[in-house]
Amino acid sequence: MPSDHPQLELDRQVCFALHAASRAVVRAYGPLLDDANLTYPQYLVLLVLWETPDEPPSIGQLGERLQLDSGTLTPLCKRLEGLGYVERRRDPADERRVLIALTSSGLALRDQLADVPLTLAARLDLTAESAAALREQLTALTAALEG
Repeated sequence: MPSDHPQLELDRQVCFALHAASRAVVRAYGPLLDDANLTYPQYLVLLVLWETPDEPPSIGQLGERLQLDSGTLTPLCKRLEGLGYVERRRDPADERRVLIALTSSGLALRDQLADVPLTLAARLDLTAESAAALREQLTALTAALEG
């Protein structure tokens, strides 16, 4: 029986396509991060830390950058600390703030995982140009929804 509201069919929903794609991408990262014993969210934290390894961000700054709350980030950082990739320390300028700093092992991991983005792009059959265009579309979508 045809629907009176075809706009409500699951397969027509952009939101569901984004949800399914997001879950598939996270699953695809799994094997690429297994050797480092990392989860995808932990990898995201490291990506931020690798950008400015000499300037450890606070939990709050990490949260802003990754769009995660401190309740989510704190356990992630504790696990990364347990793996020996980061250390948590109080900010000497403001004892209320906790800074997340890379250890030498965490910094060395950057070289070990440097090919992960290229491997994933190849698996998705994306050229650098099409990956950049997709990223721009998704960034614009996020900005439109949050603006």
